[in-house]
Amino acid sequence: MSHNTFGHLFRTTTFGESHGPAIGCVVDGTPPGIALTVDDIQRYLNKRKPGQSRFTTQRQESDTVEILSGVMDGLTTGTPIGLLIRNEDQRSKDYDQIKDQFRPGHADFSYMAKYGIRDHRGGGRSSARETALRVASGAIARKILKHIIGDQVTIRGALVQIGKNVIDREAWDWRVIENNPFWCPDTRMAATWEVYLDKIRKQGSSIGATIEVHASGIPAGLGAPVYGKLDGDLAAAMMSINAVKGVEIGAGMAVATLRGEENADEIRMSGDNPIFQSNNAGGILGGISSGQDIIVRFAVKPTSSIMIPTKSIDSQGTEIEVSTKGRHDPCVGIRAVPIGEAMMACVLADHVLRQRAQCG
Repeated sequence: MSHNTFGHLFRTTTFGESHGPAIGCVVDGTPPGIALTVDDIQRYLNKRKPGQSRFTTQRQESDTVEILSGVMDGLTTGTPIGLLIRNEDQRSKDYDQIKDQFRPGHADFSYMAKYGIRDHRGGGRSSARETALRVASGAIARKILKHIIGDQVTIRGALVQIGKNVIDREAWDWRVIENNPFWCPDTRMAATWEVYLDKIRKQGSSIGATIEVHASGIPAGLGAPVYGKLDGDLAAAMMSINAVKGVEIGAGMAVATLRGEENADEIRMSGDNPIFQSNNAGGILGGISSGQDIIVRFAVKPTSSIMIPTKSIDSQGTEIEVSTKGRHDPCVGIRAVPIGEAMMACVLADHVLRQRAQCG
């Protein structure tokens, strides 16, 4: 299994570096006969691309996707779909001063320890630039889900926490998430974050965040025991996103505080349909979807590239202080929302295809 490939039946292999000429991916396993155009993919890439507000990196990338293969006359052919996004606004010289320095909290040290060489220009493969390809792949996964399950499938994410500032869940409104630069479902908290992040940005620092992704309209029965659990694959998918340090399904870590009767998602009948009274399980029981909304949260650490000096070492083992110039996100959690949505879509599409192969 390639370390640059994700998935089983629906598989994505990505390539390219942050400051190379282009990034791209090969998406394999898409059934034939599904309508697919550049616009179907571009609409999601436009949600992730940088430079859309003062709260994200000012690197200017159009993230224009090109379909190289696997689509003919607007329909998928069942063969590998090749996608390419050309890099347009690299400033490699911004990283010259840290060529031989290890940024604390960054992958610089571990990449050097593993490979004996690292791409200091934006982090190479460790850069979040690679996640544009996940979003592109996720757009195709969404088309598969709609094609097989139906139009009732909805995948959407929101930013629910920046630093210690948490949204009011009673004020949650999906309709407002695209009306602010944070994908925030709480209008009042979005205003608080604006002031807070301006302060963080002007100080040359960064801050962490939590993202929550919901998938609705997903049928019961996806996933398999014991090592093919849907929640296990979702956790791995979210943990593979740059800077993610924690993942929760449903009530997550809070289940440690609950009694059995509190945690139990009781079931009643409404006509011929079972109705769950709560969703602490996050839509997954025993690794298999229950038909409820699937809910995943993940925590993203603060950006490691900051202007405030931090103690570290260089490649010769000399103790130094590191500060990073260039264009960086003061909170990478903002652009992680469409990435989390994409990874949810990829895992669900993979499991839908696996379910169809196993059970028809």
